[in-house]
This record gives sequence, structure tokens and C-alpha cells, in this order.
Amino acid sequence: MRPRLQRLVDRGDAWIVDRPGRVVLAFLLVTAVFGVGLANVSTETGTESFSEDLPEQRALDAVTDRFEDPFDPDPQTTQLIQSGENVVSKPGLVRMAEAQYRLAERPDLRVVSTRSAASTVATRLDPAATTLEAQRDVLRRAPPDAVRQAVRETAAENPAFVRLLSRDFNRRSATASATVAVVEHDVPGDPAEQGETGELTRIQRTSQRVVATVGGDIRVFGAGIINDEFSTVIGDSLLVVIPAAVVLLVGFLLLAYRDLVDLLLGMVALGTTIVWTLGFMGLVGIPFSQILIAVPPLLLAVGIDFGIHAINRFREEKTTGADRETAMRRTTDQLLVAFFLVTATSVVGFAANLVSGLPPIREFGVVASVGIVFAFLVFGVFLPALKMYTDDLRERYPGVPTFSQAPLASAESTVGGVLRVGVVVGRRAPLAVVAVALVTAAGAGVYATGVDTTFTQEQFLPPEETPAYLASLPEPFRPSEYTITRDINFLEDSFEASEGDQVVVYVEGPMTRDGALESMARAGDDPPSTFVRDGRRAEEESIVTLVRFHAARDPAFAALVERNDADRNGIPDENLDRVYDALFASPVGDAAETYLTDDRRSARVLYTVQGDAVDAEITADARAVADKYRYRATATGEIVVFQAIADLIFESAILSLALALVGTGVFLVVAFAALEGRPSLGLVNLLPIVLTVTFVAATMRLVGYSLNAFTATVLAMTIGLGIDYSVHVVHRFVDELDAGSDPVTAATATVVGTGGALAGSMLTTVFGIGVLVLAVFPAIGQFGVLAATSVVYSFFSSMLVLPAALLLWSRFVGRETTAAGQVTTES
Repeated sequence: MRPRLQRLVDRGDAWIVDRPGRVVLAFLLVTAVFGVGLANVSTETGTESFSEDLPEQRALDAVTDRFEDPFDPDPQTTQLIQSGENVVSKPGLVRMAEAQYRLAERPDLRVVSTRSAASTVATRLDPAATTLEAQRDVLRRAPPDAVRQAVRETAAENPAFVRLLSRDFNRRSATASATVAVVEHDVPGDPAEQGETGELTRIQRTSQRVVATVGGDIRVFGAGIINDEFSTVIGDSLLVVIPAAVVLLVGFLLLAYRDLVDLLLGMVALGTTIVWTLGFMGLVGIPFSQILIAVPPLLLAVGIDFGIHAINRFREEKTTGADRETAMRRTTDQLLVAFFLVTATSVVGFAANLVSGLPPIREFGVVASVGIVFAFLVFGVFLPALKMYTDDLRERYPGVPTFSQAPLASAESTVGGVLRVGVVVGRRAPLAVVAVALVTAAGAGVYATGVDTTFTQEQFLPPEETPAYLASLPEPFRPSEYTITRDINFLEDSFEASEGDQVVVYVEGPMTRDGALESMARAGDDPPSTFVRDGRRAEEESIVTLVRFHAARDPAFAALVERNDADRNGIPDENLDRVYDALFASPVGDAAETYLTDDRRSARVLYTVQGDAVDAEITADARAVADKYRYRATATGEIVVFQAIADLIFESAILSLALALVGTGVFLVVAFAALEGRPSLGLVNLLPIVLTVTFVAATMRLVGYSLNAFTATVLAMTIGLGIDYSVHVVHRFVDELDAGSDPVTAATATVVGTGGALAGSMLTTVFGIGVLVLAVFPAIGQFGVLAATSVVYSFFSSMLVLPAALLLWSRFVGRETTAAGQVTTES
């Protein structure tokens, strides 16, 4: 190492070895500061944070704000989902009317208005029934035949009524299996804001209890319940994942440390790292989202890796006969540099996610990067100082038992013999080993190009049914009962208004100008293949279709349309203001509000799409149709928004991976040039990482995983996790060369000594991250599987391929040791 850098390391060694008590005290004070931030950590749930910057989402928000739709998740409303009977029979309608009445009678529920099929039928029976109590009483008194006839007549005249009923509604028999009612609340502030969702959740949870007193199958659904369950799933996942990780890691640490005091020191260091990281989030205002569930197990795994290296290397030095102070100086002298290289390259890998166009992935990059830096400080400085401090106490108070202080592996041990395989094979045919690895990686990379990219709401939802292994857990670890996935699936399966098979075109322009409706109608001519056809036109719902619907049933309105229809195609061309006035004043006026705003400057058009079509093709076709509009038109809807996010996920994954590889390579070249005068070792370091990335990507396709909001970070994260193994191997190899060993002896000492610690850290990391498969929603489980897989690949590539690459480097590039033990310059 260069003298100036060595002096900096020596200064750190001196603080750790000579003043351990002061170092420990300083870290405890900093922990107290971050503990304050820990109390301020908030949560953020759902998919909204992924789409907030997209133009498609802004258009969808405008549609949600300006048009009424019973299936839009308006934060001011509660939906009542009724099923389990003929919901338009007299008993079914009475039940719904009673539920509406009881909710409105509760002042704490802040009910402003309600809308339902029951209310519509009641006013059909008696137009004077304007209150919920009167509507309920009208339905109670009406004969069943009269109710049935009112349902038929209302369905024939009012499309908005039909939209409240399930798609199996039969006009002739007046039957339907489900209906939705909408209850609007006056919630203070903006319920979409984090601070107001608690009030909306209280209202909707209370509404559940009120509705349950009515009888029948009426469920409460809304943004408050969605937010509550999204938040609960984070807590439930952490409540399962963290204890499982701790139990597994304690078990592995017992095997690795084989000493109770060292185990406790490692656990204290792990806890300190977690407190610092979560406290940092609270202090800077980063909310805890679903994707950040991966961070605590990640830090636990990386921290344990650092801890095992620190304790194991200290024990190795002790076996040489060195006293405690000398052994710790040698340990920190080497590991501070190795930990710095690992930390810096890990930060490059995680920070590469900052180029993502999706805010939650950027936040993941920030939190993971900061957490790794904290792990470096805690395990590189705090843990060694704490070890020195406690060992001093053990000497003063010899009653504390000391168990095994032996390192994990030695050249004579079985583990050491297994770890030497890479050196044995690499010594005989190093070029063949590297060539086979590169050819295999190239094939894996080609195969990996078939990985899909997806983004769906289901990836964030709790399960519709809790897995049996989670449901069997005792309290408080058993997950809560979730309803939103069941209700969302029910709405999508049962109602025509499901966003799952529709796209939206949001039109902005003066809709009263002559020809505005003609332009809207022409956009649906000769639709693309992913759109459902109605003859030569796309199947759609819009103000145009409502004009035609009402004209077919109202002769006066039909005459108005005909007088202003120049080409006699049933679409008015002139005097559109008068046409709209008549339409909004008619029985279908409520339906008109779902397609045209009151100021007549914005319109919404719904197109039905093929249920089996690919989302990417649907999105491209929707944008092409929007381009045909006369005014500014934006294709949006759940399919379009989620596809836009999926496109960003793919772009972010590729860009962050490229930046991580390039950034890591540049840093390692510069670092090894500055530290050792051997820049070419930086490139050798990259070999296991390149192999690991390609194998992980190929594994994704092999097991059927897609690039999604969670797994998109894995490829760049593979560099952050995997570089640990190659850096430790290369740095130890250089140390052995500098100590006078020949390349083969240096490689053997590296894979036996450092390899033993790497094997232990690999196992703890795999199981520490692998416990994410226990998370309540499966996307995080996929993340855990892939992260654990990347660690396995990194370990084996560092143990089996990297020794051969280092021997090649020594033969053709590196410094060779002379017989006298002196080192020549790099050739």
C-alpha cells in the first residue's frame, strides 16, 4: 500500500486498538441520534409512488378527478359491494337501501351523498322519495312485481344504472348477482395525503361494522381500507421476515463464532446498523415502502459477512502467536482497506439505481447505499473497538466463559481441502477454466434476453388467501386477514367497468365546436387488432355513444340531434351546446357526467380491448388511436400506466446495470492503482461479477421470474453484494504476494483463509436474504430468491474461477516474487 494511504489506515488502527472505549462511546452517542429518527419513519404503500411522474398517470388522475365512476378509487368515497343474492330483487334492494340509511345516520361517518341501484329504483317507483329513509320505505312497501318492472324500465332508460350492476344482469328477468353503491364522505383535507388517510380508514372500518348489522353479503371497500391493508402487509412481512432472519443468522453465527461473547458483539453491531439506517430514513423523510422491506435483511446479511471476516481474521492472526493488540492492528490494517473497497463498490452498485425514472427504486438505491456505508463504519471500526474493549474486560473479570477462538478453516481441515479445488484446477489449466466460464456466461447472457418485464397491481397486493404456513404461525406473527385482493378481483370479474379490459383516452379541447363529436367518432374507425370491434368501429363508451343511446329512446332529443346532424349519421355536428344541455337535463344526465365535464372542455372515451392481448401491444395501439383525435388526447388507464412503468423498469434495470459495471470497474482500477500500484487487478475483480450477473439473469428466465418493481434492482444489486467476495479474495491474494509467497501458495492461503470466512458469510447471507420468501406478498419473495442466488453464484465464481484468473494475471501481468522474497515492478 502507498505510504500516505498506509498512514491513514495506521491512524484508524491506533484509535481502534489504543482508545477502544472512546470509539465505543462515540458510536453509542451517534446511535442515540439516529434513534430519534427511528421514531419518525413513516410508511408509503401501493403503486402510486411508481407512477407519479408519468404523463399517463397525470392524465388518469385528471380523469379520476373530473369524471364520476363507481369503480375509480376516489379517496373521498366508499364502495358497498353487494352479492350473494339477486341484488335487484325487492329483498336485495331493501337491504342496500337500509345500509345506505344507517351509514348516513352516523354523523361520525361524514356522509355527504350516496348513489346506488336501490336509490334509483326507489325514485322510479316514487319520484317524491328524495331522502334515504323515504327510498327505503318505498322499496319496503312496493310489491315485488312493481319492483321488478321498475328495474326493467330503469335499465332501459338509464345506462348509469346498468353500470352499477354486474355484467350478468338480465333485463328480462330483472336479475343480477352483484351491485356497487357509492357513498361520498366529507373528509377534511386531502385523503390522498398520508396525514389524512387515518381518518378515511377509521370511517371505512366503522362503516364495515355498521353494514354488518344489515345482514346479507355487503362488503365495504375503499381507499382507506386499501391503504390500511397495504400498510399492514408491510408490518406483517417485517414481523415474519426479521425474526426468521435473526433466528437463522444467530444459528449460523453460533457456528461461525462458537463463542457467546463474540456472538453478542455481532448482534449489537447488526442492531446498530439497522438503527442507523432506519433512523436516517426518518431524519431525511424517506418513507418505508414495500420495496424497502428488502433492506433490513440485506443489511443483516452484509453486516454478518463483515463481522465474520473481522472476527475470523483476528483469530487467524492470534494463531500466529501475536498478542491481542498486534493481532487487531494487523486485522484492521488489512480489513479496513478490504471493507472500504467492498463498501465503495457496493455503493456504486446500489447507487446505480438512482438513474431510475421510478422514485421508489431511487429511494431503494439511496437507503441501501447509506446502509452499506453505515455497515462499513460499524463493522470496520465499532465492532473491532468493541471486541478490544470486551476482551479487556474479560481479562479483568476472568469469570466470563471463553469458548472456541479458532478460525473457520485451515489448510489441514476438510473445509480447507474443499476450498482448494479452485486453485488445484486453476493451477493445471487456468486459461481453460477462464475460457469455459466466459463461454458459459455468454450463452447464459443470450438466454437471459428473453426475460419478461411486468408491472401489475397484484405484485403489491396481499394474498387473497394467506398461505397455510403463514396462517399456522402463532400470534403475533400470524398475518392479518386481507380483503382488498378478493374485492378487487371480484370487481374486475363481475363488472363491465373493470379497468382490466379497458383503456381510456382523455381528450382536452373545446368539445362545443362544430365537428368535435365527429372527430371523436372517427378516431374509433378501423380500430387496431387489440381493440374489440363493433362492426367496423371500436367498441367504446363515450358521450357519442350516450347521444345515440338517448336519441333511440327519446323522440324529442332525436329530433334535436337530427336538426344538427349535417351528414345524417346520428352524430350532431352543430349547436353542440344545446345538445349537451338537453342530454344533461335528461334521465341519462348522470351518465353524461362520466364522459363529459360540465365546462365541456374535457371528455373521456373508454375502449374495450382484447382480454388476451399483450399489454405492450394494447398500449401502443391506444396511443395510436389517441393520435387520431382532433384535440389533445392522451392514452391512459391502468393497462397503459402499468405498461409505461414496466418500460421504465426495463430501461432502469439495463441502465443501472451498465452504470454499476462501468462505475465498479473504473473505481477498482483506480483503487488498486492507488493502493497497490496494480490497476489491472481491478479488471480481474470484475470477472466473477460479470459471470454472476449473466447467470442470475438467465436464472430469472429459467424459473419464470420477470423484471418487476422488486426484481429490477437485483442485477445492479448483484454487483453490490457479489463484489464483496471477489474483492476479499483479490486483496488477500495481494497481501500474500507482498508477504513473499509465490502465486500458487498465495492463492491457496487465500481460498483457505479468506475462503473459509467467505463460505460462512455466503451461508448467512443466503439464508438472511432468503427469508424474504416468507414475506406476505410473493414479489418480495422472488427478490429474496434472486438475491440469495446471486450470492451463491458470486461465492462459487470467486472460489472456482477467480483463482485461475489470478494465476493467469500473475503469469502474464502481475508482479512476480523473486527467490529472495522481494517483489519486482508490474510488467
